[in-house]
Amino acid sequence: MDRTARAFRVIEPGRGALVEVELPEPGPDDVVVRTRHSAISRGTELLVFRGGVPASQHGAMRAPFQVGEFPAPVTYGYLAVGTVEEGPPELRGRDVFCLHPHQTGFVVPAAAVCPVPDEVPAARAVLAGTVETAVNALWDAAPRVGDRIAVVGGGMVGCAVAALLAPMPGVRVELVDVDPARAAVADALGVGFALPDEAAGGCDLVIHASATEAGLARSLELLGVEGEVTELSWYGDRVPRVPLGEGFHSGRLAIRASQVGRVSPARQARWTYADRMALALRLLGDARFGALITETVAFGTLPETMTRLAAGAPGLAVRVDY
Repeated sequence: MDRTARAFRVIEPGRGALVEVELPEPGPDDVVVRTRHSAISRGTELLVFRGGVPASQHGAMRAPFQVGEFPAPVTYGYLAVGTVEEGPPELRGRDVFCLHPHQTGFVVPAAAVCPVPDEVPAARAVLAGTVETAVNALWDAAPRVGDRIAVVGGGMVGCAVAALLAPMPGVRVELVDVDPARAAVADALGVGFALPDEAAGGCDLVIHASATEAGLARSLELLGVEGEVTELSWYGDRVPRVPLGEGFHSGRLAIRASQVGRVSPARQARWTYADRMALALRLLGDARFGALITETVAFGTLPETMTRLAAGAPGLAVRVDY
């Protein structure tokens, strides 16, 4: 493989470019990967693109193979699938998932990649990081049989959560979003859909993933007595107001955070990061997850694509083809 590659880099907040990078010589424990697909995480990646990572979170929000520092210049991303061209015999020729930025090829430790199961298309496997986040969220939220659950925010993570909840026995799952077009996605995932004003209340559990003040407020309103909101949104440098008046105390409501950077305490003693990622990839054998990919673009269009998405272009996951 050529020891150079092209990568997408945020040059300054709001502007990106494709740059040439030198790849290191692989060591005995490394793999050389030729990228086939990556995906854009609209939430975190667009926040990084806009320069919205607060200084206090620069360390916590580093991606595993990030190059540069926030706010810019920085090469950032974490949803990539490629084919191993050099490395251990058991991986050579295999498609693997890696938490790597958008780049035509890369060299990483073999331990940093996870083989894509044969039954999972590489083009769908780019969602592994998103599904991993949803798995961790449900470990934190601990839904129960028969629960009444709302998922507020029909973005990539919210839809992945809804997809995992759908097969649970007896649950009522409703995807809640301001965009009526999300109804078609909810139908493909096998869950109900409602606009915020029409959502069913009395929920045992609400998963909030809209990253908006209004979404968080509505999440609290949808809870029944002793209900809990699991907050997946990351607001970056914004400071959302949290409505803790009205029925918050009388209803004995709760809000708890969930973040994929750590394995949920409910599973830490028995599950590693690699175990969790392997589970996410296995779950992507379910074709319903294909509904989360609503656009495909060529790698060469990434500077224009990121600018367009940051301006508010609609859709869910954007897959980048190389």
